[in-house]
This record gives sequence, C-alpha cells and structure tokens, in this order.
Amino acid sequence: MKIAAFIALAGAMCAAPALADTTVIHAGALVVDAESQPRGPSTITVTDGKIVSVADGFTAAPAQAVTVDLKDKTVVPGMVDLHVHLTGDPGGDFWKDAVEPDEWDVVVGAKNARLTALAGFTTVREAGSGPASAFSLRRGTAEGFIDGPRIVAAGPSLAIVGGHGDVSGFRPEVNELLDSGFTCTGAVECAEKVRLASQNGADIIKITATGGVLSQQGRGLEAHFTSAEMKSIADTAHSLGLKVMAHAHGARGIEAAARAGIDSIEHGTYLDEAAARAMKDNGTVLVPTLMAFKGVTERLGQGVYTPVVEDKIRDVAETARVFMGKALRWGVPIAFGTDAGVFGHGRNAGEFALMVEQGMSHRDAFAAATTRAARVLGLENEIGRIAPGYSADLIAVEANPLDDTSTLENVDWVMVRGRVID
Repeated sequence: MKIAAFIALAGAMCAAPALADTTVIHAGALVVDAESQPRGPSTITVTDGKIVSVADGFTAAPAQAVTVDLKDKTVVPGMVDLHVHLTGDPGGDFWKDAVEPDEWDVVVGAKNARLTALAGFTTVREAGSGPASAFSLRRGTAEGFIDGPRIVAAGPSLAIVGGHGDVSGFRPEVNELLDSGFTCTGAVECAEKVRLASQNGADIIKITATGGVLSQQGRGLEAHFTSAEMKSIADTAHSLGLKVMAHAHGARGIEAAARAGIDSIEHGTYLDEAAARAMKDNGTVLVPTLMAFKGVTERLGQGVYTPVVEDKIRDVAETARVFMGKALRWGVPIAFGTDAGVFGHGRNAGEFALMVEQGMSHRDAFAAATTRAARVLGLENEIGRIAPGYSADLIAVEANPLDDTSTLENVDWVMVRGRVID
C-alpha cells in the first residue's frame, strides 16, 4: 500500500503544472516604444520570459512573484545592434587566426556577450564569425548558460576568392589552410554556398559585396561580386526564408547589391544619389556602423594596423563623418548597427551620438535601435517594444531617451528574455 501511495503521489506531482516564473517590475516612467509618448509610474508583469501585462501605477505583485523596484528609473525596450562580431576584439593582429583555436572564439564571445547585454543591447545580429562559434553562443544565451543577448547569427561570410572576407596576408598554402570554405565564383557556386550556410545553421546570409577597410588586400572598396552572383545569393537566400546583409563601401557595389535584392547594406560609406535611389526603390536598409570608423581612427599611428590598412582608414575617415547624413536626406531607411568588435564591446550606445551628429533626431535614432531594427530581423512582433506577448527584453536608464539618447550610454538594469543580467 505504501508503495502504491508513493507511486500515486509521484504521478500527481509530475502531472501538476510547474509554478510560473513571474517578475513584477515597478517603473518610475515607461517608454513602450519609439513612437509613443512616455508614460508615468507603471507596472510590467513578466511570466516565463514574456510580458503579460503593462498597467498604469504600481500594482501589487502576486504571491511568490519577484518584485523589481525601478521607481526612480525609466524603463525602455532593450536595444538591438544589427552588426556585431562577438567573437572578436579590436586590434590589427590579423595573424591570430593562424595561431588561436576556434574554441577560443567562444571564450571571447562569452565575455563580449555579457558586456553587450550589460550595455542594454538585448538582441544582436552576429555579422560574421567562425564556422560554429556564433552558433554555439546563440545556443548558450538562449538556454541561459551564458549571460548575453538574443543572437541572430550569420556564421562565415560569403566572399570572392582573395576579397574582403577571405583569408589573405599569409603564404598561399596558409591562406588555403585557413579558408572557411565560403568563397564562391559564379552564380551557381554562390547559390550552393548560401545553401551550405543554411544547412550549417545560419539565421541570415552575410556577404562582402565590396572591398573592406581592415582586410589585408589593398584593392580598393568597390564591387567584388558580380550583379549575377549577388542576385543568385539574394534569390537563393529568400527562397530559404533567409535575408541577406551585405558589407559594402563603394557606391557601385551598394547600388548593385540593392538592385540584386540584398536586404541591408552594412557601412555604405561611399553611397551616392544613384545608390541611394536604388536602396529606396528596393527597400534596402542602411546599417551605417559609425562606431566602427571611430574605433579604427582611434588606433591610427600606434602600430596596431598594417600600412595597407592604415592607408585605407585614412582614406575613409572624412567620408565616414558625413555619409549617413546624406543617406538620411536622400530618404534611405536607416537602422542601428555598430560593428562592435572593431571597437571595444560594451560601447555600442556611442553610435547614437554619431547618428545625431549627422542629423538624425534622438527619437528616430532610438527607433533605429528598437522597432526599426526589429523589422529588419523580422522580429517586430517579438522585440523592440514593451507590450503584452512580447519578449521581456527590458532596460532601465536615468531619463527619457526620446529626448536624449545619451542616457542610453549608462544602463542601470537589464532583463533579457525574462532573465535579469547583473
């Protein structure tokens, strides 16, 4: 009888639903999204990682719920950075790929994931990494093993042979040894590499559509892929339900990428009116990464970069201070991304001041990092605002960022998917 009773009790315990994990947040002020006016004292209830209610005033927490007192803070949606490299830190040591194991990328990435979340960025798009490191980080933050943001990961970038994104700067046999396997030539091979990236777990396809600043080849910043190759990449990715982000500096490479159906242009430094028109016509979003240019210029003349790279940084420096303002005036859609990793992780919010300097309003800059960035990711019904049913990605700051985004440079409290990170 005792055994039967024990079995019955164990069965009842297994059948009983687990207690919900509920947190009640009392906010002194609340910004639910970039389009709305701030609200006064409010209560946000979070259960099992989701926002279940947003109420005016301070309401009592249910039994066994955790209460968070932020009555002297402004609570806003967690921010989104559409261009980061969590597995990298700034510097010019391009040779490190030849001496450091792939596993080290995950160690570095875990460190930087935490720094990024603590800076208020609760979702990031990992814009190029080793074959599996970003995917491991993605799983680690999703399952709560690693403190960090939600990660939308590209994995290795697609590049032309010898172009930006391919291995260069070593002896040919070393270049070959370090090759990621994601270079391609011709429309057919490029389509194959998109499918391979999808098979390996990519959430998005990253390509290097033009030359770059930090690569060791000095062949300028214009188009690398042909129009046919880029269209093949875009069409194949879209057929698989994936978007494409394109590193692009030169105007003709930007224009060709937009006409090919690429979804976003990363950097966009030498954008001109024709390229801007192509982006507007095709709904291509600019992710300007202004902090990247600031980060690399901070290290000029210190022996950090090779002479080839230093020359390219100096060539691009002045244009980097004005190009986003031109894009804004030409009506190009702009979303927030920084290229963190080129500069130190955790400084991501410094991008806001640079955007504002080039003519963007504080409210529009905040939208670029919340609702607009969420749309770029196709996650507009999950992140970017504070509303019932949305992920509990919340941060607390001292003041209203719609009036002054500099308040976002000092984040006091962070919740990612219902988990407080401190």
